[in-house]
Amino acid sequence: MNGSHVVSPATAVRLIARRELNTRLRTRGFLIGTAVILLVMVGYMVLQANVFSARGTTTIGLSGQTSSMAAPLRVQAEQLDESIEISTVTDPRTGRAQVEDGELDALVSGNAADPRVLVKSELDPQLRVMLNEIAQTEVLGAKLAEAGQDAEQVLETVGSTTVEVSSIEEPDPESGQRLVVGLVMMFLLYMSITTYGSLVAQGIVEEKSSRVVEILLATVRPWQLLLGKVIGLGLVGLVQLAILGGVGLVMATSTGVLTVSGVATTTLLWGLLWYLLGFFLYATVFAAAGSLVSRQEDMQSVLTPITLVLIIGFITGFTVVEEPASTAATVLSLLPPLSPILMPTRIAAGSAGPMEIVAALVLTLAAIALLTWLGGKIYQTAILRTGSRMKLKDALKG
Repeated sequence: MNGSHVVSPATAVRLIARRELNTRLRTRGFLIGTAVILLVMVGYMVLQANVFSARGTTTIGLSGQTSSMAAPLRVQAEQLDESIEISTVTDPRTGRAQVEDGELDALVSGNAADPRVLVKSELDPQLRVMLNEIAQTEVLGAKLAEAGQDAEQVLETVGSTTVEVSSIEEPDPESGQRLVVGLVMMFLLYMSITTYGSLVAQGIVEEKSSRVVEILLATVRPWQLLLGKVIGLGLVGLVQLAILGGVGLVMATSTGVLTVSGVATTTLLWGLLWYLLGFFLYATVFAAAGSLVSRQEDMQSVLTPITLVLIIGFITGFTVVEEPASTAATVLSLLPPLSPILMPTRIAAGSAGPMEIVAALVLTLAAIALLTWLGGKIYQTAILRTGSRMKLKDALKG
C-alpha cells in the first residue's frame, strides 16, 4: 500500500461515502424497489380505507312489520360498537334479489317477536345477537302484559341493570393503533438493516473479486474505505426508510387508517434513530464477514450467522408486541443485538420507560464501538487476501 495520501482521512471517508450514496440512490434497483414498496403501501391503505371499511358495515333490509325494529337495532348497534345501514324493503322478491347480489347482508321479515332472516350464506354473529335480543324483549313484553305487569316499567328496570366495572389503570384508546405502528416499524427496520447490511458485504466482495479494492487501498487506508462505505450505504437505507415511513404516515392519516399521528410520528423518528444504530451495529460485522471471502457464491455462508440473529430478533418482536411490558420483553429489548428491532416496538406501545431507553442506547453504542473495532481488525487483515475463504481465527490474529 502506498504510504502517500492525496487526501485527508476525513475527506477520504466523505468522498467514499458520497460515492456510495450517489451510486446507490441513482440505481434502477433502488428507485424501482422504493416505488414498488410505495405502491404496495398505498394500495393496501386505500383497500383498508375503502373495501375493508365497507365490509365492516352490515346492511339490513326490514320488510313489513319488522320496520319497527329499526330504532332498537340502531340502539343495539351503538352499544355493541357495530356499524349498520338499515333500509325498508317493500317487495320481498326485490329484497331477496338484493341479498343474492350482495346489496343486503340480511333481509328481515315477519314481525319483531318472530323475525325471519334471509342471508346469502351465513348470518353475522353480532347481528344474530341483536335480533335475538330484540325478539326476546318483544316476547317478554307481551308475556308481562298478559300477567298484568307494566311491561314498559319492567323492561326499563331490566335494561338499566348493568355490571359495575372498576379499572386499576386507565385504558389506552390508542393501544390497537400503537400495536399496528409497532409492527410496521419492526418490519421496516428488520428489512432495512438486513438489506443494506447485506449490500455492504456484497459491495466488499465485488471490489475484492474484481481487484478494485487494491487500487482504492493505494490511496486510502482500509479503515477509511470501510467507514466511508458503511456511512454511504447507511445513508441510502436511511433515505429509503424516511421516504417509506413519511409517505406511509401521510397516507395512513389521510385515508383514516391511522388516527394517532402523534404516536406514529414519534415512532417514525425513533425508528430512524434506531435504524442508524442498528445499521452501524451490524454493518461492520457484515463487512468483516464479506472480507473473508473472494467470491459471491461463498458470501451467503459467512452471512448466515448474522442474518440468523436478525431473524431471531424479528420473530421475537411478535412476542414483544403482545406483551411489551413483560420482563422478557424488557430484558430482550436491552440486548444490543436485538435492541434496534425490539426497542422501537416497545416505544410505539408506550411500554418503554426513559431509563430503559437510555440503557438500551448506551449498551448499543458500546456494542457498536466494540464491533466496529473488531470488524475493522478483521477487514484490514482479510481484505487483500484472495483465494479460498479465510478462517475467522486467522483474521483475528492479523
